[in-house]
Amino acid sequence: MKNETYTIAVDFDGTIVEDEYPGIGKPIIFAFDTLKKLQEEGHRLILWTYRNGKALDEAIAFCKENGITFYTVNKSFPEEEFDPKYSRKINADYFIDDRNIGGLKGWGEVYQLLIGEKTPNLTPKPKKKSWFSL
Repeated sequence: MKNETYTIAVDFDGTIVEDEYPGIGKPIIFAFDTLKKLQEEGHRLILWTYRNGKALDEAIAFCKENGITFYTVNKSFPEEEFDPKYSRKINADYFIDDRNIGGLKGWGEVYQLLIGEKTPNLTPKPKKKSWFSL
């Protein structure tokens, strides 16, 4: 992954900040540092969130206060037009979200995976024996 740039869609609540929706929680450790570093390296960041209206404006302002201005919000390209009340798929190479299977990795590990210092473990964990397999 080194020397490549990516489009990365990033969730807000529970990913960049602790989930306090509709309020704004405390920043998750290393989230803003990692996002800044990714932007410095040329990666395109999209804010990809359920928020809309005032709650979305507050999230965007909070990110800007913490040094992050996104390429676009809830869409793939700034010039796209659609009804923001409805969710839609985002064209991104990677998605960073606390609702991933297995949860959100630490931001340090996210960074290492994206810049190629660490190979992602894509091997499924062995299944535990359950009452279904008795």
